[in-house]
This record gives sequence, C-alpha cells and structure tokens, in this order.
Amino acid sequence: MSVRVRFAPSPTGFLHIGGVRTALFNWLFAKKEGGKFILRIEDTDKERSEKRFEDDIIKNLEWFGIYSDEPIWRQSERTETYKNYLLKLIEEGKAYCCTCSEEDLEAEYQAQMSQGLVPKYSGRCRSRAKDIEEQKKMALSSVIRIKMPEETVVFNDVIRGKVSFETKLFGDIIIAKNLLEPLYNFAVVIDDHETKITHVIRGEEHLPNTPKQVVIQDLLGFPHVQYGHLPLILDANKKKLSKRFIQDALNKYREEGYLPSAVLNFLVLLGWHPENDREILTVEEMKKEFSLKRVQKAGAVYNTEKLDWLNAMHIRMVPLPDLVEQVLTFIPEEWKSNKEKLSRAVELARERMKKLSDFRIEARPFFEIISYDSQLLMWKDLPLSESKKHLEEILTILRKGGDSATQIMEYATKEGKGNVLWPLRVALSGLQNSPGPIELLTVLGSSEAEKRIEIAIQKIS
Repeated sequence: MSVRVRFAPSPTGFLHIGGVRTALFNWLFAKKEGGKFILRIEDTDKERSEKRFEDDIIKNLEWFGIYSDEPIWRQSERTETYKNYLLKLIEEGKAYCCTCSEEDLEAEYQAQMSQGLVPKYSGRCRSRAKDIEEQKKMALSSVIRIKMPEETVVFNDVIRGKVSFETKLFGDIIIAKNLLEPLYNFAVVIDDHETKITHVIRGEEHLPNTPKQVVIQDLLGFPHVQYGHLPLILDANKKKLSKRFIQDALNKYREEGYLPSAVLNFLVLLGWHPENDREILTVEEMKKEFSLKRVQKAGAVYNTEKLDWLNAMHIRMVPLPDLVEQVLTFIPEEWKSNKEKLSRAVELARERMKKLSDFRIEARPFFEIISYDSQLLMWKDLPLSESKKHLEEILTILRKGGDSATQIMEYATKEGKGNVLWPLRVALSGLQNSPGPIELLTVLGSSEAEKRIEIAIQKIS
C-alpha cells in the first residue's frame, strides 16, 4: 500500500510553529515515499472551532508551499458517519451509555486518589447496559463509553521502537458526548481508516492517546496504522517551549521577513538530520533526503540564533530578481520608484541581512540623506581640514567622469586609505557603520554622490 499521511489540526487557535513542524515531517515523508499528504480539519469542538483559525492554518501552510494532495477533510461534515460507527459499537455490546453525574465521577476519582490508586471510571454503568434498543435511545443525550478490554497494547513506533501500555489504567473511556458529538480519540480512528492513512506522525504529547486508538481500531475491526511520535521541541534551558512562544513565533517570522524555505530548513533539523549532517538544505533536498529512520527520540533544542543564521544563508541563495520582489513589503513606497537602484541596493545589502526587514536599515543610506555631526567626518586624530581636502579632490574626480572608482582608489592609496575613504564613506552614508564607500558610490551614482559630498564639505566649512 502506498504511503498516506495526514496533518490534522484543530481550528481552535492559530497555526503554531510546533504544528508546522508536524505538517512538514508528514509532508516530506509523503514526498520522499511517493505517497499522499492529506490535510484534515478536526473541528468537532463546535464551541471553540472558528473559520478564521481554519483559514489561518491553510494560509500559513500555503506560505510554506505545503498543500494537501486531496480535498481537505472536515470532521464537522462527517457527523452521520461517526453516528453510524457509534451505533455499531453499541449494537455489538462494545460501547454503552453512561449517565453518571459529574459530582458522582468527582467523588469516585477523589476516593481512588485517597487510596493511592490511578483515578479511572469504575464502570458502574457498564453492568446496566443490557437492552440495546434502550441504549441507542439513551445515546442521543448521554455520553458513550467503550468497554475497555484489560490487556497490554503493544505497537512498534517507527521512531521510538516497541511501546507498550496497560489498558487497565485507562478504564472505560468516553468516546462521544452523544451520538452527534464524537470525541477526539474516536473520530480520528474513523477518519484515519476511511482515508486509508498508513502512518500517523505526530508529537510526543499524543503518545498516551495511541493505545486508546489501537483499542478502538480493534473493536471496530480496523487494521492498525503505523505510528511515529516526534520529539518535543525544547527551549535553551531544555524545557518545553512556552505555549505563548510557539503561538507567536510564526506570525513574528512572517512579519520580520524570514523566508519560508529557511524556517522549514530550521524546523526539519529539530529532531532530524541528513546523513552527512549538512545544515543548509533547500526544500527539494529535504524531500529527497528525509527519512523517519533519522528522526531522533530526544527533545530538540530551539535555537533562534541558528534560525537567524540559516535565514541569512537562504537570503543569499535567492535569485536577485526574486529577492527584490520580496523586500518590497518591507520598504517605503518612495524607495520603489527606481527599480534599477533598488536592485543594486539589494545586491549589495543581502550579504549583511539576516531578515528581509533588515533591508530597510541596511539600505537606508542609498535612499535617504541622513543627518550627522561634522565630527564624524574626522579620521582618527587628523584635523577636519584634511577630510575637507580629500573630499574636494574626490568631488573633482567625480566631475571629470570616467572610471571614478579606480581614480578614487588610486588617490586613496597615495594619500592613505583611511584618510580618504573614511570621510568619503561618512559623506555618502551619514553613518559610522555602513557599506564601503565604493559600494555606496556604485549604488548612488555620481550625481547623488556629488550632492552628498558637497553637503559634507559645507559641514566642515
């Protein structure tokens, strides 16, 4: 059977960075194996599910270039299907209705805890569930539990190896609030079966759900799927990332100008590595090399400095015309009028950029005359009159035309590079730290350079 995987977020909040990693690992596995990646929206929680969250999930996945290979599945459209399977379990005596009040259940759990027992449902309604037709009527308004068999559930996790759980620790779990409101562990089993999912790849936090889902598969006569549980994403202190961080990070990255390819490169290394331990990977290289066998069990540390470095590397890999288009979102409208100048500025600034938003800072000298104090024009302890002399000579060179860059460098070599190039760089940029003066001159052009040098000379006069 060909590989079929799914990413199944709940639209109860915005897509977060942990969810993107899960989607990425599923998508890469499907692409590597020539299989299918399916997006499923798990919106059975009617009170908390919102269309805006679903739209955000789809929009962000598309930003990363991750698309479902088949039409999107939505659990809210499958109520009748879940109902039929719930009735099947009730009719076969494998599930029953529970009418215990919350007060009764709380008292029961407290009593068990006081005795040092693992709290679970005692099964008091199980013995009453004899009349099938009565149970089917009750199911319209009562919670539904499965009759949990007491056994050891063993499965081979494709990442963690052999895993086993004792079902007697769970008790008879609730699988639906009523016939029309299935709960997570039940609905996902039905969906995975009907979409012919072969592998369920998800976060480690879902590991305790797996034995419950295996039991439900057995009760319904479904074949088992293969499970793989990804390692936790940890912060610098090797603790689980805060919920707020994972929720805010994705929007922050988009707003600040991280490239989707760089974020995917960063996320794929959170728990996986290629055979030769390369760190800079294109999306096509990820698709070609990804393997579940190289996914680690231990938690993966989230290093923002590494993300910045990777993003800088990916910025340098983008073809210049594409990069010019991508920085347009991050610059003032007036910078966009001269496309040739903008292109030269991007080409020069890209080596200093970690994020696309950095371009506005790095390229400011190319588009704006920045105010500065005349003392900045002074090179070391030399008097300002020396700086003025050199700037006047450079102005003469520029006005003559020809290969002015070469002539300026010849003059600087003769007079001392710092003596000449420092005041020129300040005059052109208005900054203490900026690209070199010849690079600035190349982007600005002679006319603009002459104007800025004249301003600098006036400051000294």
